[in-house]
Amino acid sequence: MPREIVFTTQAAKPPAAYSQAVKAAGLVFVSGTAPHDPATGTIVGTTIQEQTRQCLTNIAAILDAAGSSMDKIVSITIVLADEDDFPGMNEEYLRWFPVDPPARQGAKLPARIPGLKVSIAAIAQA
Repeated sequence: MPREIVFTTQAAKPPAAYSQAVKAAGLVFVSGTAPHDPATGTIVGTTIQEQTRQCLTNIAAILDAAGSSMDKIVSITIVLADEDDFPGMNEEYLRWFPVDPPARQGAKLPARIPGLKVSIAAIAQA
């Protein structure tokens, strides 16, 4: 099965160990995406809402580069550093997916990067 590596400068550049996304089997697998500014590489925002918005903005850019879009997401994984941030994350998330949201799962983020509150991965139809 052929696979295609997806990259765009409109989303934050990932470390060398993984791709922004991979297209295969009619799907786009978007790697865990942090709230980094594509131009500077720095974390955007101090609130969970701001960071969630930047993660989803980066995912939208990656999906666009892959020929897909946010409305084609079938599954999303949200990883939070602090579970107390869930209400704020969910508030922003619902702005992006007000109806027929994708399947969703969550996990706790290991505290490794100072200031990082959230990381989001997605699977979408190509």
